[in-house]
Amino acid sequence: CYRENILKTAKALVEDTKLLVSGAASSQDKLAQAAQSSANTITQLAEVVKLGAASLGSDDPETQVVLINAIKDVAKALSDLIGATKGAASKSADDPSMYQLKGAAKVMVTNVTSLLKTVKAVEDEATRGTRALEATIEYIKQELTVFQSSDVPEKTSSPEESIRMTKGITMATAKAVAAGNSCRQEDVIATANLSRKAVADMLTACKQASYHPDVSEEVRERALRFGTECTLGYLELLEHVLLV
Repeated sequence: CYRENILKTAKALVEDTKLLVSGAASSQDKLAQAAQSSANTITQLAEVVKLGAASLGSDDPETQVVLINAIKDVAKALSDLIGATKGAASKSADDPSMYQLKGAAKVMVTNVTSLLKTVKAVEDEATRGTRALEATIEYIKQELTVFQSSDVPEKTSSPEESIRMTKGITMATAKAVAAGNSCRQEDVIATANLSRKAVADMLTACKQASYHPDVSEEVRERALRFGTECTLGYLELLEHVLLV
């Protein structure tokens, strides 16, 4: 029941995505209508996903988290897409903002597809861990793309904060190795959820610290490079767990 509702609402959201992209080249009214429609649809989708997560029961909280994370990714992608649509409105086809719009639409569709795969996997206990890991790998890749962009963070933090956040990576690494050894679905799901947060927190703290006023250009470049290398190394570890 929940799966059918999620599937139907997700399809509606994909149609809204198409309208948003085409709306950038049309009138402000059509763009506003498309934005409003997508906002209503994502609200409906979030509700049916939450009901689906609740139906799993409180004895499987990690899988519930996987589902909630999947809808959060879709909501974030939609927010970015609406922002990109506003930026591309009334611009020419070869304007850089149009390429950003296409990129945002691609991420949006990727995340909706990922949500549907996750919903399907939840019904099959044998594939829950594998799917959770695949979704986390995709999420980390998207976060790395944001990290590597030229966008300056809205706030800065101290180098100490960045160092503190690396402890989460150490813990997640140990958990990933243990999951690779045990191959238990619940261990793999817990690893996926922990890895997602640990890497995202590290990337945020690293970028914020690298733009601290006291940090030189050379140190900033090194910090950003090491943040990327750390993430790529962690992705490789998760790929190995997935293979196992």
